[in-house]
Amino acid sequence: MKLENFEQLHIPDNPGVYLFYGSTSDTQPLYIGRATSLRDRVRSYFGDDLIHTRGPLLVDLVTKAETIKWQETDSVLEAIILEANLIKKYQPYYNTKEKDNKSFNYVVITKEDFPRILVVRERNLEKDATEKNFKVLHKFGPYPHTGTLVEVLKIIRKMFPYRDKCTPNSGKPCFNRQIGLCPGVCNGDITSKEYKKSIARIVLFFEGKRSKLIADLEKDMTQAAHEECFEKATSLRGVLYKITHIHDMAILKDERNETSDTGFRIEAYDVAHLGGTNIAGVMVVAHDGILEKGEYRKFKITTAKNAHETQSLREILTRRFSHPEWRLANIIVVDGNDVQKNAAEAVLAELKLTIPVLAVVKDARHKPRDFIGDPELITQHRATILKLNAEAHRFSISYHRLLRSRIIR
Repeated sequence: MKLENFEQLHIPDNPGVYLFYGSTSDTQPLYIGRATSLRDRVRSYFGDDLIHTRGPLLVDLVTKAETIKWQETDSVLEAIILEANLIKKYQPYYNTKEKDNKSFNYVVITKEDFPRILVVRERNLEKDATEKNFKVLHKFGPYPHTGTLVEVLKIIRKMFPYRDKCTPNSGKPCFNRQIGLCPGVCNGDITSKEYKKSIARIVLFFEGKRSKLIADLEKDMTQAAHEECFEKATSLRGVLYKITHIHDMAILKDERNETSDTGFRIEAYDVAHLGGTNIAGVMVVAHDGILEKGEYRKFKITTAKNAHETQSLREILTRRFSHPEWRLANIIVVDGNDVQKNAAEAVLAELKLTIPVLAVVKDARHKPRDFIGDPELITQHRATILKLNAEAHRFSISYHRLLRSRIIR
C-alpha cells in the first residue's frame, strides 16, 4: 500500500483499532494495532523514516498490505481491550513476529469463592499459579505494555472494586478496602454471591461487551430503586456514569511516555572496574535515536572475579532479561570484540531470544575503531550506536566511581 491509497481512506481522528490485510478479500489480518487517533497512527506507517523508526518487519508489512480496516471505540480504554481481544482471536503474523509473545501481560481472574484479579506474564503463568496457589477462571490478553495495563486496571477498579491480595473474611479491612478499591472481601462486607456478580461485570468489560454490561447495570439500578434500596441505586448510577464517561487522561499520558510497538529500541552495555574491584555494569537505552535516561539501569556485579568482563556481561544480560516488564530491544550493542559479542549471543540463545548483537571495537585510546555485526543495521543506526556506546562508557565510569566512593568512606 502507498501513501496515496491511505489518503483515499478518510480514516477518522478518533480512538480505535486498525487492521492491515494482504488483500481486500482476506479475512485474516496481517497486523492489528490500536490508536488514540486512528488517522495519525495509520498515517505514520507511510513516513519516509519507517525503516529507522519501526524496523524492517513493519516495512515488510506495509509493502504487503493492500487494504486497511478499522473499528472506532468510545475511548482509548476500550481500544486497548478490543486490540487484545482481536490479537487473541486472529494471532496476526506480524504481531506474533514483532515481539516475544511470552513476554505479554495477561489479566487473570482466579477460580475461588472470592476471585482475585492479577497481572501475569505468559511465560510465568504456570509458575505463578503454583507458587500463589490459584487456578485460572478467565484469562484476558495479550497486553504488550505493562504501564498501559496498570492504568486500565486502575480505571476498572474504581468502577468495580476487586480483591487482589487480601484474605477473605479475615475480620480486618485491608488497605485497598480503606481507600475503596476492595469491596470488603477481607472484613466480610460483601458475600461471595455479590462479589461474583461484580466479577461477572468485569468479565463483560474485558470481553468488550459494553452494551450488555450497561443493560445489566441499568436493570439492577431500576430494580434497586423499585425496592427502595436507594443507596444501591445511587451507587449503580455512579458506575454507569463512569462507564459512559471514561476518563482516559492517565492512559493518554502513559502512551505518550511509553515505548510503544512503533519505537525502535537500542540497548547498549558496558562494564567498568579498577583491578577487578567494584565492577559496575550498566544498560543505556535509546528510542528512535533519542536517549531515554529514565530507562537506564545499573548492575553491581557479584559473580565475576578478577576483572572477568565477559562473565560480567553475561551476568548483566541474564539479570536484565529476568525483567519481562522491560520491553525487548531491537538491537543490543556491546563494547568489545567477537568475544563479548559471542557472550551476549550465548545468553540470548539460552533464553531463546532472537535479537541482533553489534559490537563496537575500540583502539588503544579507547576510541571506536570498527564495528562487528550486521552491516545493514550498522549503516542504518551508526550515529545512535556510537552515541549509545559513548553514553554507556560514561554511565559505567560514573557508577564505578560511586561504588568506589562508598568503599573509601
